[in-house]
Amino acid sequence: MRWSEADGGRSFLRALPVLSGSAPPFNIDGAPDEPLPLFAEWIEQAVQAGVPEPHAMTISTVDAQGAPRARVLIVKAIDENGWHFAASSASQKGRDLSSHPVAALTFHWPAVVRQVRVVGTVVDDGAQASAADFLSRPIGSRAMALTLRQSQPLADAAEIDAELDKAHRKLADDPELAPVEWVSYSVRPTQVEFWQGSPDRKHLRLSYQRTDDGWERTRLWP
Repeated sequence: MRWSEADGGRSFLRALPVLSGSAPPFNIDGAPDEPLPLFAEWIEQAVQAGVPEPHAMTISTVDAQGAPRARVLIVKAIDENGWHFAASSASQKGRDLSSHPVAALTFHWPAVVRQVRVVGTVVDDGAQASAADFLSRPIGSRAMALTLRQSQPLADAAEIDAELDKAHRKLADDPELAPVEWVSYSVRPTQVEFWQGSPDRKHLRLSYQRTDDGWERTRLWP
């Protein structure tokens, strides 16, 4: 099977298998009243099924011109304050969140035929949490973040080594250095949807919608 330009790859793509994983049992009627316990159960089951990097998520934002943008990041924690991640406020995603502090998160675990979608407002976790996140990162990750050059045009690849050398020297001089541009964010969900696929297309979908006094659960059509 090979890609054909004649049909824009249509036959190639249509021949690829879908919904080929094996979903664990899901008693949708017995789901918890809040989404967090169910998310914890699902990600544990994804780990047990051998899903690589199950904590990776697609985060979608909206830029200043109203255009959507998406990229994959790692979720750092999930608690009553939301789904937490970190990024430079000087990056494209940071600028997007400054213009429109909202985001959608998507977790996709093909081995268990599951997705989780989270939609909500985005808030800054504060300087202490941001610094703690930065200092917990590997030294190479901190050095790259300290360049504050993410998403900028790169004219010469040699610039990377030069900027990283400067950053490593700064970190050697001050191991506790955490740039103010580094921000720990949290997505405070207004909606969380759990989706489990089925070969017969009778997919299971459960939506949690935040209300004034908690969460409202609604089963959705596939």
